[in-house]
This record gives sequence, structure tokens and C-alpha cells, in this order.
Amino acid sequence: MSNEKTRDAEALPPHKTLTTYYDSDPERSAYVHDLFKRTAPHYNTIERIFGNGGLAYRRHSLRFNGLRPGMKVLDVAIGTAAVSRGAVKLVGPTGRVYGVDPNEGMLAEARKNFSGPLTRGVAQALPFKSNTFDFVTMGIALRHVSDLKATFSEYHRVLKPGGKVWLLEGHVAKSRIGHALTRFVWKTAIPGLTLLFTRDRDAKLLMDYYWDTVEQCVPEEEIVTAMASAGFEHARVRVTMPGAFCEYKGQKAA
Repeated sequence: MSNEKTRDAEALPPHKTLTTYYDSDPERSAYVHDLFKRTAPHYNTIERIFGNGGLAYRRHSLRFNGLRPGMKVLDVAIGTAAVSRGAVKLVGPTGRVYGVDPNEGMLAEARKNFSGPLTRGVAQALPFKSNTFDFVTMGIALRHVSDLKATFSEYHRVLKPGGKVWLLEGHVAKSRIGHALTRFVWKTAIPGLTLLFTRDRDAKLLMDYYWDTVEQCVPEEEIVTAMASAGFEHARVRVTMPGAFCEYKGQKAA
């Protein structure tokens, strides 16, 4: 068996193939790229549906998890720079925030709110040297990578010794009632509001896809195990808002 086939066999996709949207897993990356390219202009509108509360929440979470002035930060899948905007304020003039995203449409949206360095690239093969960053972050995008193992290995590689990773992700309540309530909000209410405010069916499709990837995502414990296997110490998950968000974090050995 070739090395490439061996890597594919050992890969850990974040969720099963979602045939409602694409026919096979190899087609997933192209589907996601095209969907985000079409909906990039609506991302900030979706954020405004929530009163832009997510921006303050992300900044608070970064501070709580150790982001400090002077640090060098990498924001993976920067999107519209919702995480980076908070990070820039925390690292101050002595620090630097870098953004990377595979989608040219999202990079164009990020540039409207972010003046730092932007690079096109994917989480599984980051275009940066080893031991470069003090902090690596990713906001609500882990489900879109092709391989969790490769992604965490790259995060570990580009971090300096002692560096930290913090990832914000969607969360599904485990109780039957909690799951039903979460499903109603994210599968019905939010896509409906998105269509109402944007008048764009692709934007609604994006939120439909959001829910399905969250609901079908591999168990949180499996993600933590992948982090630990990549070399992260103190790898763990914490539910920050039941039925909405959780965070994954770990640290590279000093």
C-alpha cells in the first residue's frame, strides 16, 4: 500500500459523508469551498442576527484561555475575522495576529475587518514554519477540515514550545430534551432567520449544513483523543454554552 493510501486509511474525518449535500467524501472539500465562496458576503449579517454577541464572547474566551499582549497568534479559517478582531485587541501593538483560510471569498471578507497578514491555506497543511506561534485558534470551523489528526499535528508543529491551542466549536446537548431543543433552534429557527434577513437561499443552505455537520460530528471525546495523540498536553473539552458552543484546548510541551 502506498504512503498516500496509508494516510487516507488512518485519517479521521470530523463527520460522516453527508450525501444530502455531496455524493462522496472526496467531493466534500470542493462542496464546502464553493458554499463558503457563495455565502461569504452574508456571514456578517448572520453574526448580526445574534446581536454581534459572538464577537465579545470570543474575545473574553481568548483572554480567559491565556492570550496576552505581545503574543504571536494564528487564526485558522479566519472567516470574517470574528476571532481575530478580539485577538488583535488582546495582543496589542507588541503582538501580531496572522490569518489563514482556504477560501478567497472569506479572505476578502476578512480584509474588511482585519489589517494583519492573510494567507490562503488549509489547516491540514499550514503554510508556516515550525515553532512560529504562541497561540493557535479556530472559530467554528473544525468540522470542515478533511482530517482531524493531520489538523492537530499541524497545530502542534507551528506552535512554539509551551504554546496553546484554543478552538471554539458547535455543541449538541446530550439529553433527549436538550437535543430536541438544540435541533429546533439550529435546524429550524436560525436557518429561517438567516433566510429572512439575507433573502439568500445559499445563506440558509449554509446554516442547514452547519447544523448537520454539528449533529453528525464525531464525539467530543474522540476529538480530545486526536489532540492528545498529536502531542498536546492537558487536551480537554469544556462546554461553554450547552446546546450552542464548546471549546477544545491544549498546550504544547515546554
